[in-house]
Parts: sequence; C-alpha cells; structure tokens
Amino acid sequence: MPFGNTHNALKMKYASSEEYPDLSQHNNHMAKILTPAIYERLRSKQTPSGFTLDDVIQTGIDNPGHPFIMTVGCVAGDEETYEVFKELLDPIIEDRHGGYKPTDKHKTDLNPNNLKGGDDLDPNYVLSSRVRTGRSIRGFCLPPHCSRGERRGVEKMSVEALDSLSGDLKGKYYALKNMTDAEQQQLIDDHFLFDKPVSPLLLASGMARDWPDGRGIWHNDTKTFLVWVNEEDHLRVISMQKGGNMKEVFNRFCTGLTKIETLFKDKGTSFMWNEHLGYVLTCPSNLGTGLRAGVHVKIPNMSKHAKFEEVLKRLRLQKRGTGGVDTAAVGGTFDISNADRLGFSEVELVQMVVDGVKLLVEMEKKLEKGQSIDNIMPAQK
Repeated sequence: MPFGNTHNALKMKYASSEEYPDLSQHNNHMAKILTPAIYERLRSKQTPSGFTLDDVIQTGIDNPGHPFIMTVGCVAGDEETYEVFKELLDPIIEDRHGGYKPTDKHKTDLNPNNLKGGDDLDPNYVLSSRVRTGRSIRGFCLPPHCSRGERRGVEKMSVEALDSLSGDLKGKYYALKNMTDAEQQQLIDDHFLFDKPVSPLLLASGMARDWPDGRGIWHNDTKTFLVWVNEEDHLRVISMQKGGNMKEVFNRFCTGLTKIETLFKDKGTSFMWNEHLGYVLTCPSNLGTGLRAGVHVKIPNMSKHAKFEEVLKRLRLQKRGTGGVDTAAVGGTFDISNADRLGFSEVELVQMVVDGVKLLVEMEKKLEKGQSIDNIMPAQK
C-alpha cells in the first residue's frame, strides 16, 4: 500500500478536534461541507486498500481555492472511496452537480445514432471539435493512491487492449519515459502531450508520484483518437478533428470506447461504473459521463455582447480560452463545452453543445450584419 495504515492509527491518539484541519480561509466544496462532527465520524474509517479521510481531503486543505473558481477539494483513491466516505462525498457531489441527490440514478447513452444533427456546424466559425472522457479500470486503485506495480499493471493492460484495435482506430503507444525528443516535440506541437503535472491540485493529491513511470499516450495513425494512460485518471479517451463535424467525432468516440471496454471485459475486468454515479473517476467533478464535448469557435462579436454570459448559462455551456481554463481567448476564438457531467447522458450533453454552438454561430452572423439577437435568445435549458 502506498500510504500506511499505521499512520492512521497514530492519528487516533489525538482528539478529533486536534486533527481537524483549519479551513477558515478556504473556498472549495469540501471545506463547505466538512464539519468537525463529520470529520470525527469518518476519520477512523478507511477503504479496503487503506485510503483514509485525510487522503480524500488533502488536496482541498493544501489548496484553499480561488475566490471566483470553486474547486472540489477532494479525490477518490479507489472505487470504494465513494461508498465509505459517502457522508462527506454525497453532499459535495450534490453541491457540485447542481442538486444531484444521493438517490438519483445516472443514465448512460453511448449510441451515436441518438444524436440529432451535429454534422452541419459551420466550418467558417467552428475550427475544431472534440469529445473526451475518463475511465477507471475495476480492481486497481486510482492514480492518487495506486502503487508503482498497480500503475504499471494499468499501463500494461491498457496497451494490450489498445494494440488490438484495428481499422481507422489502429495506432501506437508512446511511453513517456521512452519518448525521443522528436516524438515528444511532435506530440507537443499537435497539442496531444500531457506534461508532468505542475498544478498544486494534482500534486497535493499524490497523482504525480514516480513521474513519468507507467504513463504514456496512445493515438491512432490519423491522430483523431487518443488515449492518455495514468494521468489524472487511468484512461483519458479523446476523439478530435478539425472543422465542425461533431457527429463524426462523437461516432468515433462511442465506437472506440465500446471496443476498448469489450477488450477489457475479455481480460476479465471492466470500467468502474454504478447506477448512481455513472462512470467512477478520480475527481468527483468528473463523475457520471466524465464527458467534455467542446469546439473551438470564432465568435468575436458575440463574445463582446452584453448577454454572452447569460446565453451560455441558459444553454448550460461554459467557455475557456483555447489554451485551457485560465487562458484568454485569442481573436474572439473560444473553447465552448458542456457545463454538466452527471445526471445527463453522453448523447444529451453532446446535443446541448451541438444545438448551443449552432445558436451562437447564428447570433454571430446576425451581429456581423448589425442585427439584434433579442428575438433568438434561448430559454433556460
């Protein structure tokens, strides 16, 4: 076990009030929910693999949060974390996922035929489209808690599964530690490579231990289907291409994911999933679908409009700069994606992005002609 159970026993020598973290300066979901009473009830518990309450909350203690960006402030170390510490995690999940209750059931829909449209986003405005998600392999601890052997086990099993993909999904795995400088540079230029985590959120939760051991990236020959291995989750699966054909991107995404899961089932395991949480991932913010469908869309007029934020909110969409969360938009080009992960199916979330982006492009075209957009304001989804 990466974290010893003796340490937890030693902590029990002190009164709960002496061990309770100082959260007075904190702004994250964990700090909002964790009371001294909850801490006292849960602090002696641990999952079968030895993940404790203090392991769950460490990242939220070390990172007080941002006045304007509400982080989650906790992670799971294994599949059982969400059950053993549900008294803390259920209210956090409800808070983070817009009132998703402990009794709610999540629906999964990976049938691309259920998506309406999506092959008709105007490529003059929509520059690229992508869909990504995470997956955890049952029977292994998650990245904050796994041992080196487990991490290598995840890598070995994943590479074997991915290597048996065929057709337009056929590809190659690049282990981070064996990469040549040229390969590394090429992947960075393609915006494919994940680098050693520098975010204190990831470092505090123990995800970057032994870097780059057991990590890598796999992609198909056309570089439209990628899988990151052992970054924040066991697997991050990404389907992407230039232009506005979200239908094609989603189709490849669903086909690839379904094939990968079948290959894991042939090996006697499956992805972590349950009726309440959907797909189980390291961070509670990614539960459910773990899905982020996004497009890079050029909307210089719309993005300056007074109602831009309001429109996004009504469409349940969020914006980022094209370089990631904290970056500014360049030339009015934004990364627009779904705001929700849990409580909606994959098809529903991609549908929201397709319909929403179509409307944003329509608004942009009206504003180019100096027309008002008041008559096409959307209702709240």
